[in-house]
Amino acid sequence: MSSTPIKYARRTSSGRIVSLSRDDDMDLGVSGDFTSTSSGGHNDYINYTVMMPPTPDNQPKAAAPGSKPDDLPSPFGGAAKGSGRRRRGVGEEGDGGRGGGHGAGKLDRRMSVMKSMLMRSQTGDFDHNRWLFETKGTYGIGNAFSSKDEVEFDEDGEPINISDFLEKPWKPLTRKMKVPPGILSPYRVLVVLRLVFLSLFLSWRVRNPNADAPWLWGLSIVCEIWFAFSWILDQLPKLNPINRAADLVALREKFETASPSNPLGHSDLPGLDVFISTADPEKEPPLVTGNTILSILATEYPVEKLSLYISDDGAALLTFEAMSETAAFARVWVPFCRKHNIEPRNPDSYFAIKRDPTKNKKLPDFVKDRRWIKREYDEFKVRINGLPDTIRRRSDALNARERKLARERSGGSDANAASSGAETKPAVTATWMADATHWPGTWKVPSPDHSKGDHAGIVQVMIKTPHHDPLYGAPGDHPYLDFTGIDTRLPMFVYVSREKRPGYDHNKKAGAMNALVRASAILSNGAFILNFDCDHYIYNCMAIREGMCYMMDRGGDRVCYVQFPQRFEGIDPSDRYANHNTVFFDGNMRALDGLQGPMYVGTGCLFRRYALYGFPPPRANEYLGLYGQNKRPAPPPRVATSMDADDPSGPSLDMDPDLCAPVKFGNSTMFGNSIAVAEYQGRPLADHPGIKNGRPPGALLVPRTPLDAPTVAEAVSVISCWYEDNTEWGQRVGWIYGSVTEDVVTGYRMHNRGWRSVYCITKRDAFRGTAPINLTDRLHQVLRWATGSVEIFFSRNNALLATTRLKFLQRIAYLNIVNLVAMAIGLSRTVYSEIPQWSKLMGGFFFSFWVLVHMYPFAKGLMGRRGRTPTIIWVWSGIVAITLSLLWVSINPPDNSIPSSGGIEI
Repeated sequence: MSSTPIKYARRTSSGRIVSLSRDDDMDLGVSGDFTSTSSGGHNDYINYTVMMPPTPDNQPKAAAPGSKPDDLPSPFGGAAKGSGRRRRGVGEEGDGGRGGGHGAGKLDRRMSVMKSMLMRSQTGDFDHNRWLFETKGTYGIGNAFSSKDEVEFDEDGEPINISDFLEKPWKPLTRKMKVPPGILSPYRVLVVLRLVFLSLFLSWRVRNPNADAPWLWGLSIVCEIWFAFSWILDQLPKLNPINRAADLVALREKFETASPSNPLGHSDLPGLDVFISTADPEKEPPLVTGNTILSILATEYPVEKLSLYISDDGAALLTFEAMSETAAFARVWVPFCRKHNIEPRNPDSYFAIKRDPTKNKKLPDFVKDRRWIKREYDEFKVRINGLPDTIRRRSDALNARERKLARERSGGSDANAASSGAETKPAVTATWMADATHWPGTWKVPSPDHSKGDHAGIVQVMIKTPHHDPLYGAPGDHPYLDFTGIDTRLPMFVYVSREKRPGYDHNKKAGAMNALVRASAILSNGAFILNFDCDHYIYNCMAIREGMCYMMDRGGDRVCYVQFPQRFEGIDPSDRYANHNTVFFDGNMRALDGLQGPMYVGTGCLFRRYALYGFPPPRANEYLGLYGQNKRPAPPPRVATSMDADDPSGPSLDMDPDLCAPVKFGNSTMFGNSIAVAEYQGRPLADHPGIKNGRPPGALLVPRTPLDAPTVAEAVSVISCWYEDNTEWGQRVGWIYGSVTEDVVTGYRMHNRGWRSVYCITKRDAFRGTAPINLTDRLHQVLRWATGSVEIFFSRNNALLATTRLKFLQRIAYLNIVNLVAMAIGLSRTVYSEIPQWSKLMGGFFFSFWVLVHMYPFAKGLMGRRGRTPTIIWVWSGIVAITLSLLWVSINPPDNSIPSSGGIEI
């Protein structure tokens, strides 16, 4: 018996299912538009033909001499779908079949009589339905019906049954499409032309030196050559951009439709943990963070599979109580969004929309509900903005009470205590919670065990684990809103603040994210992780489903993360600070998607938890040769042990630590057991023989276990400051330490192991955030990127030291991260050429100062390490040296120079 044939198909916009052919290693790339449901594009791009047998109103043309009677013309003008197949049916044996001339004459006479009998009495048209009923006729092979008396054979001689067409075909969740040549080819030609002109310009510059200022000429030549080289590095990865699209209808049919493996139609999607990071409520207003949380709690993802975690690295009571208020308001906001299909589901952005709010709203009580929820949101904002004063007044009152009790215990008054010589303990100015207990985090007035770098770990479940089955509202549940028939459940919401103690390196944001990874693994263990900054919110409630399509599609088990573009609000029309980053997010990242995948940019990224743990992908390729032109399957990884260093027979592949499976995750047994569960739940659905490394349908329908006290206690222990001692956290596991741009390093490590990433651009922006609103913040952001880029270049994360699993052009893309420094140096050259030539001394001083200022990130990344000379000393030393050199040249100029009256060369 031959293997079961693999059938692929897709649903068109008209609802029709068409079959596709697909090779085992072939991407489902086709020309044309294939967009997701949320994108709203058309996707009927495949011509579909059927073969129709002769009916009274569909008579074949006269057959040519020597032609077969089976070669019937297609009613749609093309070749019949089954014209290349052998057909055998009743009356087809010998010379007495219907294909002969005598049989054809009988058929014509019979059809003529039937046609006259089956005319509609009023219109005179042929009645197809009556003919099918009385003659039991059929309309052939295709999307109609096939005759039971006929048997078809495919090209291999295997019989084709009607069940093969009625069986539900396998449909892909995503589609990859190449950019049309009409757009890509002119761009490539332009790159080649610019490369030619740039080569000619540089050759002319080198052959024509400036004898008056050779050192300045040499420095400018070096800057221009470096800038040209960085431009080439920037252009090479852009030569093969692609577009992608997801099919949300197919996702729902596969994972949320009733089937034999899922009788009740519960969601079979994997769990998702969403991370939000914040550190200072004064710089990151709690109201903005609360709006972000509300948009996530109301997103369109199965409630029982979604969990939300906020990391408060400042351990501020203001943030804690603001999150408590947010959880309370979410109990009316989330059902309101579900009832009226609100978009966006950030209340601040929703109520600020400048369009008619009643557009496309059908329920008659929408206006009343919106008016009431708007009033509730205004009161919610007042409570959030009043929390600082509320906490201060509460703390002052309780501290005064404590001082009074202390005086009473010490003897009644301070005078009596002083006269008796008793030592009075100084009063502590504590920060108090609403239940009249000390806040375990940071106090307003820092004290031991209650400062930003010295406080206990906190885990507080704001919203408990939801019920597995929907809980619909009933009349009378709410005095003002009618949530009848609306699912009122909320996803689990957890507040986390990791422990901090003096003497420990807490590794800033990367350390906080790793603490969230461990705590979430204990509490919910979602197979995927989506991280946000506190000022980024979900603008498209279906965006998470689109990202999940890439993870759950065929070959999705090799995808480590899905990166969404960053979009911002509140930017002036001219975008004077280039906050949109259009070239990077719409050009560079789309082009990297055609290679091994886009970079990780820090926020709006959907991670595979198993990939974050440092494991290599289940299947990877190695790219050998000078340019990686030779591809071969990579050998499977092995678990590193303490004996590897003494084992000379070990393969050289395992010498790179990125290619070994990590083993040091800490001493939590519960966390260690969660790793295999997360890997299994993140696999694609094995609903077809073509799916590799899949899981059976219905495997994730089991309800989540409710949280208990030992589980929460374990979550507190894994966020302690000592947990990462003697582990691989931050080195090979989780977010990587040692760089201010930990996002780029973390993504690079995954690509270096052989993982792939995907760039997901939705028609409606997936997420939106807040951009820098002034030049100071923008320059600080660029300085941070440049500093981190140079740190990466001078570390073991340099792409020149990458493994053979990293593609050649992907390696070039990671090398190009130092382009920020080159741009700064090139900009300095441009600025120098534009300044007025009032004096070569002043001009040279300004140029030198400009270059060194822009090289500060380079120097900081190279020398700004602990225990070394501060970077600023080296920078000012260079400025002083250049200034003294310029003064000496001005005072004692060369013989061929002509000094001016002031002694300065003009």
